[in-house]
Amino acid sequence: MRRVRILLADDHTLVCSAFEKLLEPQYEVAGCVGDGQALLKAAAELRPDVVLLDITMPLLNGLDAGRELKKMMPAVKLIYLTMNANSEFAGEALRAGASAYVLKNAKSSELLRAIDDALRGISFVSPEIRSAMEQTFIRDPRAVARRKHLTDRQVEVLQMLAEGHTMQQIGDVLQITHRTVRFHKCRIMEELEITTNAELVQYAMKRGMISSV
Repeated sequence: MRRVRILLADDHTLVCSAFEKLLEPQYEVAGCVGDGQALLKAAAELRPDVVLLDITMPLLNGLDAGRELKKMMPAVKLIYLTMNANSEFAGEALRAGASAYVLKNAKSSELLRAIDDALRGISFVSPEIRSAMEQTFIRDPRAVARRKHLTDRQVEVLQMLAEGHTMQQIGDVLQITHRTVRFHKCRIMEELEITTNAELVQYAMKRGMISSV
């Protein structure tokens, strides 16, 4: 019987190595990638059953990479493994099709349970995050409806701008002209109602697109 195939996505090599050692006795670890775009390419080639991914990753953050993955491979199980204890991110991850949201400081048994639950079609959220999600909904159940909307391409451009890439560099990576990048930047700032690059970076940090450290 074929072992469950897992793909890891985290921009810290030591983290990938640690989780690979934890999972390998029970599962087939197909590989580890360090950014969201590499994740999409690797998933298309390796066809994993489960993807363990972080929220904050270069080039394309985990939330948006997860959305793209579910479009490509609806049956894949997404398990977010992150230090980000923000209940809004957890809720967004689940709405985007994730099966689990687990904190990196959880016990290894919690992660293994999350994988097992995901394979059986059961959602899993670390207990402290689940409690925070319930409190957030109680305080303001309409919060989701007020989120700003950006297209997938605008999200890619926003993240790379916040990471410090030039418009020419972004154009090269996304295979678009720097004029098109500039156009996307203008539309992003209009949609988010912000006027400076510093505000772009702050927004990206709050959204978990880039690290705040």
